[in-house]
Amino acid sequence: MTISATRRVSRLDALPGYVRHPSFDAPGADELYAARPALDAAGDFEARYMPDDVTRDHARRMHYAAYRMHTARTAGGRMRWHGVYLALRDRIVLGNRKLVYRAVRRRMSVSNRADDLVGDCHVVLIQAVAAFNPWLDVRFSTYAYTCIVRALSRLSQRLASDWLARAMSLDALPDGDPGGRPSGDQLASSGSLRLDEYLRDDHPLLTEREKRILAHRFSADGHAPTLASVGRAVGLSKERVRQVQAEALDKLRRALS
Repeated sequence: MTISATRRVSRLDALPGYVRHPSFDAPGADELYAARPALDAAGDFEARYMPDDVTRDHARRMHYAAYRMHTARTAGGRMRWHGVYLALRDRIVLGNRKLVYRAVRRRMSVSNRADDLVGDCHVVLIQAVAAFNPWLDVRFSTYAYTCIVRALSRLSQRLASDWLARAMSLDALPDGDPGGRPSGDQLASSGSLRLDEYLRDDHPLLTEREKRILAHRFSADGHAPTLASVGRAVGLSKERVRQVQAEALDKLRRALS
């Protein structure tokens, strides 16, 4: 089975797209790509990853089922093959769903919205299963994890923009002290501006000093210490704290513009 022999077939009406292989037209294809042996022998993947060779085998049978859906001459035939397609697809998703949790845990470990992203990433995993070409020399786990991580990057950026748009404008954040410092009501309404994404240790946007100062100034508990008190905590003057804070907020504005 050569890589060049495969080609992708687009969706037709409500039918899923698939990767077509010449063996689909060969005598005995129904037996070669029968779903039941794979489903019966798949094992329990509730607590462990589905091995790549098993995933690849399921995916080939799944694409064959989609091919048969497209070529079926009766509605009953399409329905039967659609059921086969879904059974194989869902088994692959179940066997690889830990990729979602691993990606979310690693990239959104500090976010209190990590759980909200799991559902979105499961959709991405389903799409990755449907798009994966099992005849290529690429591991499904590598392909799907890359898709999930890219989706997380887009979702994270969108959520950060949404959170800040619903909260107070960054342009309205105070640089002075004491009268200009955020009130408790402002902090509550803005949800601390959801700065946790940018305060992660591995996030490259802000320096360690900038993260420390913003963490002090806009803490999630609603406590907003003065520039002077933050300066004492981090070993800087009040004016220097104000400058660092202004530089950090400017970075955030530009990143989200």
